[in-house]
Amino acid sequence: MRALALLYHDVVEADSLASSGFPGADSDTYKLGVGAFTAHVAAIDRATRHKPGSAFQLIEQENAQPVRLLTFDDGGVSAYTHIADLLEEHGWPGHFLVTTNRIGSPTFLSREQIQSLRRRGHIIGSHSVSHPVRMSACSWDVLVDEWRSSRQVLSDILGEDVTVASVPGGYFSKTVARAASVAGIRLLFTSEPSTRCYFVDNCLVVGRYCLRSRTPPSTAARLARGDWSPRLTSWLSWNTKKAAKKMAGDFYLRTRLTLLR
Repeated sequence: MRALALLYHDVVEADSLASSGFPGADSDTYKLGVGAFTAHVAAIDRATRHKPGSAFQLIEQENAQPVRLLTFDDGGVSAYTHIADLLEEHGWPGHFLVTTNRIGSPTFLSREQIQSLRRRGHIIGSHSVSHPVRMSACSWDVLVDEWRSSRQVLSDILGEDVTVASVPGGYFSKTVARAASVAGIRLLFTSEPSTRCYFVDNCLVVGRYCLRSRTPPSTAARLARGDWSPRLTSWLSWNTKKAAKKMAGDFYLRTRLTLLR
C-alpha cells in the first residue's frame, strides 16, 4: 500500500501573506502565491496520467500503483477562496485538514465554508484542536483529547463521521498515532517523506512530501510522477531536521524562529 501525498498549506495573493492561515515568518515559508500554485497544479496535471484522488482509495487499493493525494494543512480560508476552485477545474479532490479552535476566526475557514467544501466533493479532516507546537511531547490524555474533540467538532458541522487527520508541526510519533486510533481516526497524515503506508493499531499512517513557497512547479511534478531524486532529497532533509529536533527540543524551535526573523 503506497501513496504519493503532497503537503501544502495556504495559497495567497503575493502581497497578502497574512490573509489566510497562521501569521508569522515560520508560517509564511509554507504559503504559495496564487500564480505559483496554479503553476504547480498545471505541472502535476502534465506530469502523470495518474491524477490526484481520495485518501479513502488507499483502503480499497488492490494494485501497486501509488495513490496521488493533495493535502492542505491548518484550515486557512484560502482553501475556500483560492484552492478548491483550482482543483475543481481538474476534477481533483483536496484534503483540507482543519485546526478546529480556529474555525470562524479571521483568516480561517468558517463552518459554512467547511460545509460547502465537503458538498463540493473535498475531504475534510482534523488538524487537532489547538495545533500544539510539539504534538509528540504532549501527554497521552492531551493527545486523545486533541484528536477526539477536533473530530467531534467537524463531525457535528458536517453531519457525518470524520475519520481523517494530519499531525501538526511535523512532530509525529507512534504514540500520536495510537492516540488518534483510540479517538476514532482511521487515516493519519504525517509530514514524514515516504510513500509507504502502514497501520498503527486501527489507524493507517500516510507520509507526505512538503511543498514550500519557493518550491518550483517542476519539483511538484516530479514528486507526483514518482521520481526518486526529489523524494530522496526530501527524505534526507527531513531526517536531518528530525534528528536536530529530537536532540535540541525547544531550543531548535527558538533558534529556527530567530533565524526566520
